[in-house]
Amino acid sequence: MDIQEPGRERAISDPHEQTRIRAAWLYHVEGMTQSEVAKALGVNRIMITRLLSEARKRGEVVVRIKSEFAPLVELERKLEQGFGIKRAIVAPFLDPVADPTRTIAAAAGEHVSSLMDHNLTVGVGWGRTMHTMLPFIEGKPLNGVRVISLLGGIAQARRFNPAEFAWQFAELFDAEGYLVPAPAIVDSAETKHTLLEHCGLDQIFDLAENCDVALLSCGGISSLTTSYRLGHVSERERGSLKEVGAVGDILYNFLGIDGNRVDHPVNDRSVCMPIERLTRVNNKVLISGGPEKTDVLRASILALKPTTFITDEQTAIRLLLPAGN
Repeated sequence: MDIQEPGRERAISDPHEQTRIRAAWLYHVEGMTQSEVAKALGVNRIMITRLLSEARKRGEVVVRIKSEFAPLVELERKLEQGFGIKRAIVAPFLDPVADPTRTIAAAAGEHVSSLMDHNLTVGVGWGRTMHTMLPFIEGKPLNGVRVISLLGGIAQARRFNPAEFAWQFAELFDAEGYLVPAPAIVDSAETKHTLLEHCGLDQIFDLAENCDVALLSCGGISSLTTSYRLGHVSERERGSLKEVGAVGDILYNFLGIDGNRVDHPVNDRSVCMPIERLTRVNNKVLISGGPEKTDVLRASILALKPTTFITDEQTAIRLLLPAGN
């Protein structure tokens, strides 16, 4: 920020100039509040507000923004162009090995808050990043909002239960909630078919397919992410999923690096919104990041074609490297 020195020839014609420049100096350079500036110069606060505004209009105060966020904008543009994403949001994060969950959640909460409006139907996934996002969302009373959980529940989960997340999200907006009254993974493909066809679950997914926005995350398979910590997918199943090329999942749709669902019995037993139906949602927001999620994020972007992708700086850098690095 520069304070331009007033020309001597204007001093006679502008009796307030000296006070205006002093006020600008004390406020912008020395960091005083407007009240403190008014006291120092012996005038009222309203006059200081007017003087500061006038100084900007006259070009006597020049504000230069030198931001460390410029490289983030470059990363966002590269993600958008490289992956065909309409909008990428990259949160600043300097440590390449630390957990960026909270940083991503904060950025996602701000974005989701801006999306919410009357009469929206919102499909929601689950996971640690999504739950961490809740305190960063600005709740407000809205009319006609419907929130639909996109997968079944997990009985042994508390904090990260998909149903619990859907309810908490719905409460932020006085919304009507729709849950899937079945486990996320059942014992057989036949049980899944029965639940979908004869217990009305498919009607919920029909509603979800026509939602206005879907909020989604993904989980890697190489480390003990939420699904495996909870014991919902056994270590034996995790190993066999890796053997057939799975790199992680979206809503228990386990994907290969090419973005296609792998051929594995777990995929046949998961009670969730199928990827092929998710792709029909117009506005899909993918929220995820972390050192273990590079492969599954690449797969998820291929599978979902998200409208918006929210991640952290280090994840963005890794995604822009050639695959396999």
